[in-house]
Amino acid sequence: MAKQYDVLFRLLLLGDSGVGKTCMLRRFTEGEFDSSHISTIGVDFKMKTIKIGGLKVRIQIWDTAGQERYQTITKQYYRRAQGIIFVYDITNLPSFQHIAKWASDVDEFAPDDVQTILVGNKADEEFGRQVTKDQGKKLAETYGMEFFETSASTSSNISESFIRVTELVLQAQMRDVDSLLGSLDNYLDRAALQEEKGSQDNDAQRTCAC
Repeated sequence: MAKQYDVLFRLLLLGDSGVGKTCMLRRFTEGEFDSSHISTIGVDFKMKTIKIGGLKVRIQIWDTAGQERYQTITKQYYRRAQGIIFVYDITNLPSFQHIAKWASDVDEFAPDDVQTILVGNKADEEFGRQVTKDQGKKLAETYGMEFFETSASTSSNISESFIRVTELVLQAQMRDVDSLLGSLDNYLDRAALQEEKGSQDNDAQRTCAC
């Protein structure tokens, strides 16, 4: 039976309650949008397989609750995340301001090599905008992240943002593999030199014995 995927990555959606994390996830994984808001309780997840550079990449996307009372639970998932999408609502200034808190939690609980992007969701609601695109870009630059404005309602930039963070995770994994192989090559080179030196020493001892 053909392999269903080549690699598996875990992504995490973080942001305040009501910013549209669940809608983004459903739009990406199911191609559906439901405007009625039901807050996520604790955590939920969905899976999707995409192709990147000839590889079948299976992504497990965890949708976390934004409410304070669930954050002890959701922080447990930070440690296993390889990619994180920070989400705020462009029509809700506090959700943008709270990104600093979410980023601080990630610094404390997530792996050092976790890949992150920043997303301003609900970009279709221009009439209610409270956060400019430039503000989003500047915040992303502050944290060294790439930035997207998305709309789960219209599907604008939804796939692009999920695919981009997955690409970043894949690139980081490949760098780790290259680094590991480089270390292995160095080890083998040193071992070969030691073996060669030992052989030369033995030859020298045999010459002296004659």
